[in-house]
Amino acid sequence: TDPAKKMTELRELTPGIVYDLRYAGTNNFMHRVMYPAGTRFTFLRQPAALALQKVQEELKEKGLGIKIFDAYRPYSVTVKFWELVKDENYVAHPARGSGHNRGVAVDLTLVRFPSGTDLAMGTGFDNFSDSAHHGFTRLPAEILRNRQMLKTLMEKYGFRAYEKEWWHYSWPEAARFELLDIGFNKLKK
Repeated sequence: TDPAKKMTELRELTPGIVYDLRYAGTNNFMHRVMYPAGTRFTFLRQPAALALQKVQEELKEKGLGIKIFDAYRPYSVTVKFWELVKDENYVAHPARGSGHNRGVAVDLTLVRFPSGTDLAMGTGFDNFSDSAHHGFTRLPAEILRNRQMLKTLMEKYGFRAYEKEWWHYSWPEAARFELLDIGFNKLKK
């Protein structure tokens, strides 16, 4: 009944957002499919989705846009991650869940439009080296500018950066949103 807790499919709200849902395929650090086969959409809680829409609108004026690697993640997938990895440096502990399970975390990058080419960010998604940290500065100036542009825009519209991953942003006050274990297809309906 709380409109702020509504789960919103991102491309329905903001056409033009590009999806590269890494856990729906094997191009991820687990090297295995973690989401149900054929997962083609993702969600965020309403306030986070609306803020992301504003980021996309501002980027569009620069000939750029957003590519989503991951957003909402069912809790049962976090449990699977933990069973395989059991390291809080890489995955959330199921006892606490994650912002992804609450529908308030998003993993993303920037792309050029209309080509859809990724902007250089220095590392790929799910790179767990120091060079993926926001504070890592031994990178070419173009990469530092691209990372800073993403961070500045995300923070301008209310998101918070995760220091160890240039691609990961969360909506504040995550604890007020429940952990969810609802499948993508069920949410889509």
